Amino acid sequence: MEPAVVKLKAIEATPETFRDFGQVIQASPDGDEFGPHDAQLDLSQGTPRFYIMNLEARPLKFSTITHHASVTQCLGSIGGGVWYLGVAKSSIVDPNVELDKKSPNILQSRSGHFFIPPAVDGVHVFKITGPKFLKLHRGTWHAGPLFKPDSMDFYNLELTNTNVVDHTTHDFKKENATVFVIDDE
Repeated sequence: MEPAVVKLKAIEATPETFRDFGQVIQASPDGDEFGPHDAQLDLSQGTPRFYIMNLEARPLKFSTITHHASVTQCLGSIGGGVWYLGVAKSSIVDPNVELDKKSPNILQSRSGHFFIPPAVDGVHVFKITGPKFLKLHRGTWHAGPLFKPDSMDFYNLELTNTNVVDHTTHDFKKENATVFVIDDE
């Protein structure tokens, strides 16, 4: 069976439009004191890793989405090129709340935390333009960065072991018979 194709219109990422998923961080004058316009980071669960990643062939479509339960993450393009990110709200289940672990909607990740898989209709796509970066809330589901050029460089702030021990992925094609295509016309 062919998966359903869901076309999503890209929304420009602004502090207001991206609020449910994280922060949009833009330039501020040198000497400004720390405040709510700065990235509110949680890197307390390990050693931070700040690096430049080179990505190739990331067209404007996706069928998998990932979250990190133990860390906030920052992503931005080197040079301010246009890029896209598919997102869904964090769905981590608080371990301090009584859980019905037999519920078919609550799953346990291989790293041990509980979560509810993202819904197809809960996925949004943001377009990021210019010299700004995104700070993702802890647990925000994300697909990308995605872009039109053959390759792009991005800076990434996460933990040294995020992609080894804190990388939970939901496969919409396998679990929901759905793939997403970004409509940027």
